[in-house]
Amino acid sequence: MIRLPQAGGGVREYAPRAEPLAVPPGGALASRTVFSAAHVVADPYADTTPDSPAAVDWDATLAFRRHLWAHGLGVAEAMDTAQRGMGLDWAGAAELIRRSAAEAKAVGGRIACGVGTDQLASPADLLAVRQAYEEQLALVEETGSQAILMASRALAAAASGPEDYLDLYGHLLRQASEPVVLHWLGPMFDPALEGYWGSADLDAATETFLEVISAHPDKVDGIKVSLLDARREVELRRRLPAGVRCYTGDDFHYPELIAGDEQGFSHALLGIFDPLAPLAAEAVRTLDTGDVAGFRKILDPTVELSRHLFAAPTRFYKTGVVLLAWLAGHQDHFTMVGGLQSARSLPHLARAYELADGLGLFPDPALAEARMRSLLTVHGVPR
Repeated sequence: MIRLPQAGGGVREYAPRAEPLAVPPGGALASRTVFSAAHVVADPYADTTPDSPAAVDWDATLAFRRHLWAHGLGVAEAMDTAQRGMGLDWAGAAELIRRSAAEAKAVGGRIACGVGTDQLASPADLLAVRQAYEEQLALVEETGSQAILMASRALAAAASGPEDYLDLYGHLLRQASEPVVLHWLGPMFDPALEGYWGSADLDAATETFLEVISAHPDKVDGIKVSLLDARREVELRRRLPAGVRCYTGDDFHYPELIAGDEQGFSHALLGIFDPLAPLAAEAVRTLDTGDVAGFRKILDPTVELSRHLFAAPTRFYKTGVVLLAWLAGHQDHFTMVGGLQSARSLPHLARAYELADGLGLFPDPALAEARMRSLLTVHGVPR
């Protein structure tokens, strides 16, 4: 038994499982295109502060990407899950993109990389925003990776209305050499993105978003929607031009959105698939056979863990993701760039451990238990 602290105070005993689920690596997925947004592994020996440039353990970071590729998932690199704007600056993200793209070529893995404006100081005008996007787009394309045009805090601050979004995104799409993924990240993930696409009214913002896509459908591979609103995502994907995919970024409703309905389905680009990679891959392989019920049977039980990790304030979900990577043996420590390991409470982390253990996510449950015990001991939880 292990004693886990509870949110309301006190501790309770939990019996960890003895055996993991055996989910071997497999080949490419067929019925859906699935990306996992991947976290970065900090260098725990670096003498840094929360304001310092990120110190990354490159060997462990790239090893985790090989883990994702081995299960048949694509890697969405240098995204929100990698702490862009929350510990990882543009210099660190650029190095991450270069290294991961080279690794993808070496192992034959699929990769798409985030393009943003986080090299800018605040405030910035629209010309500076465009030039920042262009700089990052050029780097991603030079590496041979697919580009994901991320939502920009600087653009949200500088734009005066929908016309500024239409003009800037139109310019970038005309310039892109290959079709890109457009990313709509809601303010629950980043409060600075409130009012993106020129309006706080989501219906009006949706119309602007669709206008951008319809003007350049040949340059848009797909859209990633991270609004945690399944109804809105379904309505949006039904209005997309032919050939433009919807990649769900909804970490609350992903099983039903990926399964789809008689009018279509969503592909996936999800931060929760970082800890769920083996189960996510197994579920989609089941879906590849046409077994929707089997797909839901595997993936539905994971939603409770995902909702817990992404609970408000949602932007701190990365802390739980890295905790689970440490407990699963993908890295040797629970340290994050920017000191973000302190962003969640001990009861929150304890519940994340319990839910993940119940799903069989830890390849070595005894190792996960021992590591969780060590974290509890450091925080004064009695054995």
